[in-house]
Amino acid sequence: MAICIKFTFLFILNLGDTMKIRLGYACLSKTIEVTSSTPYPLSKFREDSNSYTKWKNIVSSNLEDLEKLLLYNAKNNIHIFRLSSNLIPLVTVEEFSFDYISPFQEQYKNLQKIIKKNQIRISFHPNQYTVLNSTREEVLISTKKTLEYQYKLLSILDNKDKVILLHIGSSTFGKENSMKRFCNQFYTLEENIQKSLAIENDDKIFNAMDTLSLAQKLSIPMVLDYHHHLCNGEFSIFPYIEDIFKTWKGRVPKVHFSSPKSKLKKEFRSHHDYIDSDTFIDFIENIKHLPYDIDIMLEAKAKDEALFRLTRELKYKTNYQFIDETTFIAI
Repeated sequence: MAICIKFTFLFILNLGDTMKIRLGYACLSKTIEVTSSTPYPLSKFREDSNSYTKWKNIVSSNLEDLEKLLLYNAKNNIHIFRLSSNLIPLVTVEEFSFDYISPFQEQYKNLQKIIKKNQIRISFHPNQYTVLNSTREEVLISTKKTLEYQYKLLSILDNKDKVILLHIGSSTFGKENSMKRFCNQFYTLEENIQKSLAIENDDKIFNAMDTLSLAQKLSIPMVLDYHHHLCNGEFSIFPYIEDIFKTWKGRVPKVHFSSPKSKLKKEFRSHHDYIDSDTFIDFIENIKHLPYDIDIMLEAKAKDEALFRLTRELKYKTNYQFIDETTFIAI
């Protein structure tokens, strides 16, 4: 038995230049129906007589739910997970001044242990109101507060591979001026936050080539969103994918993948509940020759259920070699 196990292990190690792919999902699980983003509306916060205590209880509950999610992911060998930007309610509100670190140290330590023990790659992707190239001062203030908060949380969770993913943002005054504004604001950020940022192509304005050129200029990683490219890119992305992966400079590149809700033009940009496995396989077949391992975040509305449906279809339709429930070698 020991000989057989050793042989299998060596076989996996000796696959050569084949690509290892890990799949993940974002923010909440449909299987265990747990979310770590219970809100505390600002209007309610201002009305409540004991708002600080209620806020602390909500934060503690969100952190408890995040622990459940991470344990669920660990038990199911899900190695890629995006944290909810709403983990700490009200944190970007200008008048907010509560300490969201010290009162929850023990909970953060528990989360840190789970992440480290199970080598879960966590990240943040701030919402659409986080716009680094905005022309509005109040938006810039909120954006920078968001980035500081998310960087602080990644640090407290002892995450060495910090990724906070942004879109380039507003196109006010045209693309060229908008990209210049992004650069100007980027250089006003603390150096540690600069090093944690990555940018992603969007589905309407800044296509993959715009995003790649800016990533190269700022020397930061680019996340390719393949669905966004299909919405906003009248060219083949495959000749440029190696250049996109190179922006990660030795770190494992990340990719976003989703399927359109419908082929109808008005619904094409919206995400489907699940992943179209044939389109996914076609994507993998076009990139698997590259000398990279990659992490793919599935942005499907069915979350982890979509992930496991996709893996079942891949096992049926391909000869990909699965290492665990969500990791496979594209052979």
